[in-house]
Amino acid sequence: MKIVHTEASCGFGGQELRILTEAKGLQDRGHDLSIICEAHSNIFKLADSYGLTAIPMPIEKKNRKGFWALRSWIKQNQPDIINTHSSADTWMTALAVKTLVDRPAIIRTRHISAPIPQNLFSRWLYCRGSNFVVTTGEKLREVLVGVNGFPENHIKSIRTGVDLNRFKPADKLKQRELLGIKSDVLTLGIVATLRSWKGHRYLLEAFSELVDQFPVQLVIVGDGPTEKALKEYAGQLGLNDSVFFAGRQENVECWMQAMDVFCLPSYANEGVPQSLMQAQACGLPVITTAVGSIEEAVVKNKTALIVKPKDAGSLKIAIEQLLSNEKKREDMSAQAKIFAHDNFSLGIMLDEMEVLFDRFVEVKKNA
Repeated sequence: MKIVHTEASCGFGGQELRILTEAKGLQDRGHDLSIICEAHSNIFKLADSYGLTAIPMPIEKKNRKGFWALRSWIKQNQPDIINTHSSADTWMTALAVKTLVDRPAIIRTRHISAPIPQNLFSRWLYCRGSNFVVTTGEKLREVLVGVNGFPENHIKSIRTGVDLNRFKPADKLKQRELLGIKSDVLTLGIVATLRSWKGHRYLLEAFSELVDQFPVQLVIVGDGPTEKALKEYAGQLGLNDSVFFAGRQENVECWMQAMDVFCLPSYANEGVPQSLMQAQACGLPVITTAVGSIEEAVVKNKTALIVKPKDAGSLKIAIEQLLSNEKKREDMSAQAKIFAHDNFSLGIMLDEMEVLFDRFVEVKKNA
């Protein structure tokens, strides 16, 4: 199959990582893959390292130039499938395809739980402008059906897969030494883009109540728009000696392998965060919230403790429970590894996406 992904986002997070991982996986299975994105986007810069072809186009925002560029490329290259991912690229792709005689199928992947406007325009985009919709979590699918009223047979949840050969347990002390962080203390960590709704501020507040109680450090992996504010807040809380801002890292598995506990206290917009699946694959007990489809990625009280969003107090209690109980950490670690291996295989995601794409290619052939 000839498959092209479109992505208007210029940042980098779980959404962009899924595109790269999925595209690379299907390319390795013999399909023709490419990604249309902005020339200055992170996904464009990273595509080559994945062995993928990235095609620069002005699609960050809805505009005539982007529309005509997409239309021209689609007409000339005639892909079988276009998998869109953000609002701007989905709108321009859908409108461009509607003006063509030979039309590829459009699959719209919905990654986050932010509300979709309930109006005729959004309904057209999801129900007629797209041939099918994929969500990254079952709860996201249920919202589109139950709240937005989109047809149930038009939407399927396909969870993002994790490379289990990459994300696996390792020697924590050795990893800490290699990464240059303290090796003789308990290590709490988070891997996430530094956005407000990821909950870093609440994590810092909770952590500040524990540094005098435990020999512990907090490792924050990622960059983003709130980086400066978070560093200032950590300083105000007197945490400069116990919080390590690692910035954005390509080898996030190494950082996870150095941790004792993983925390993701998000309070909005989540689908099924890849970092939670990756952390469990690395054998980490998790502390998180019940936002979006997060509960589909963990097993409450077995692989993860669930806390209230925007509640530093309940977050502190959960962290304290795990830091003070090595046996509990070990038990949750063992269950996390089993759960990840049974549910988060990259192959499962690739199989499901391949079957879905093939279905629409067959429909086109038989039309």
